[in-house]
Amino acid sequence: MAVSQNVYRRRRLNALGLVAAAALLTGAAVGAGGDSAKTATSPAAAAKANVPKPPKATELPMGGRTIFPRYRVVAFYGAPQDKELGELGIGTPASAGRRLVKQAIPYQRRTRRVMPAMELLATVANRDPGTDGLYRSRQSDAVIARYLKAARKIKALLVLDIQPGHADFLSESKHLEKWLREPDVGLALDPEWHTPGVVPGTQIGSTNANDVNQVSRWLAGIVRAGNLPQKLFVVHQFTPDMVADKQAVERPRELAVTMNVDGFGNRANKVSKYHLFTHDGVRFNDGFKLFYKEDVGLMKPRSVLGLTPPPDLIVYE
Repeated sequence: MAVSQNVYRRRRLNALGLVAAAALLTGAAVGAGGDSAKTATSPAAAAKANVPKPPKATELPMGGRTIFPRYRVVAFYGAPQDKELGELGIGTPASAGRRLVKQAIPYQRRTRRVMPAMELLATVANRDPGTDGLYRSRQSDAVIARYLKAARKIKALLVLDIQPGHADFLSESKHLEKWLREPDVGLALDPEWHTPGVVPGTQIGSTNANDVNQVSRWLAGIVRAGNLPQKLFVVHQFTPDMVADKQAVERPRELAVTMNVDGFGNRANKVSKYHLFTHDGVRFNDGFKLFYKEDVGLMKPRSVLGLTPPPDLIVYE
């Protein structure tokens, strides 16, 4: 059944409130642990210790050092706190990984292999300001470690998505630096949820080329310093003006810079928006987002690959 944007956003706001509550509970548990929270037996340290090392730190999970055009990426999006936040919120990370592999199969071609990816909401905008007034919560290291472990099990990328609320993208990216130094961890910016001055979800957010470039330059520096393979770097675009000065967004060779066409609707509207955003005179790698619940008549993989140009990244929420 189709839902309106307002209904969708209300559902998301309710789910975002749960993320904020979960973050507060996590903080209370760590605070109660005192100095013991810093030891190797803490939940975060234990989860990190169980994350397997990538096969080769200088290569992508399925081999090679560049993502596009060698691979097409098929991703699941979401967070574990609530199923309303996306497909990764349904079941365990391992079960999500199995469903992701199944969903990716129809996109496989002899001329272009599919690489799966998990796009985890690492910084989540929420309706409550929190103690710092920034209207966002952060996933714990333990949560990120669990998804990285599940991603590596299926030779997938882990993409850490940032919904910054009133924070800025660069600060939230730097908070994730230790994870971004891993060879199979990328980054996604979600400007819809960048809403300084207003409560997230009550107004559609935005960003600009300068802010995106600050992050991409910093991230490209990490790739160079660590001799890492190319990283997937995604910017979600829901409205034409969501990324101001889009033509000025840089494309460092260390990153596979991808503009992901976001938003749900019927096939005609989704195809029209994809054509608009991919034929605006600015060339990037192209992404396309699909919604299992909200799209009217979910497009089949064959139809998705029939888009012009065929998307390099397909994200399912």
